[in-house]
Amino acid sequence: MDSQQRSPNRLLARLSQANFDLVGGHLRTTQLVQSAELVAAGDDLVDAYFPHGGILSLIVRLTGGEATEVAMVGRDSVFGASAALVGPRALTTAVVQLPGACSALPVRRLKEAADQSTSLREILMRHEQAIFVQAQQSAGCIASHPAMARLARWLLRARDTSGIDELDFTQEFLGQMLGVRRNAVSYVATELQNRGTIRFNRGRILITDATRLKAIACECYATVQNELSQLKRGPLK
Repeated sequence: MDSQQRSPNRLLARLSQANFDLVGGHLRTTQLVQSAELVAAGDDLVDAYFPHGGILSLIVRLTGGEATEVAMVGRDSVFGASAALVGPRALTTAVVQLPGACSALPVRRLKEAADQSTSLREILMRHEQAIFVQAQQSAGCIASHPAMARLARWLLRARDTSGIDELDFTQEFLGQMLGVRRNAVSYVATELQNRGTIRFNRGRILITDATRLKAIACECYATVQNELSQLKRGPLK
């Protein structure tokens, strides 16, 4: 079967036939609705999600109501692998940042498949490692890098994850995800627009020059991309 006939999700598309056969018959296509919460931290995760498009934000919510994004999951990965590896309890809250279709797979079936295939288990562990790298970089980024570099990094990652240049995000939402005030988002977005890298209006951002945006982004963008590139080298056995 051609990889793209299997699934638009790149992880599923690149599995070996043997590993895909362990899960393929149990996949169901569903729609990710913007702002929907798939699971709250501490709750049991029922399904693993393999996005075809759109973006899932993994966020940490504090008791004061603040929320900060620690990682994104999109068409190149999976959310819920940890539930199949170590148990169903979700460690972070998952919210749909951008809508799109996805393949959902019961966690219990993914666990059974991982128990049957050492190579599939290793693949899931590598994708969890990539999410962990994002979380590490996010913590360091918030602590050390200026807001403009962080916004540039975040927009590039959103572009890579979703595969589109036009992104529907309000300034309030971006402020929450980046851990800055809304007026700070407005200021740095205006600066990025003045530099010819983006255009934004009424909650919609269009990336017009990704090359310039990469030059502005902090080192965290390249670090995360390098880690993700390791997952894409050669067929997944």
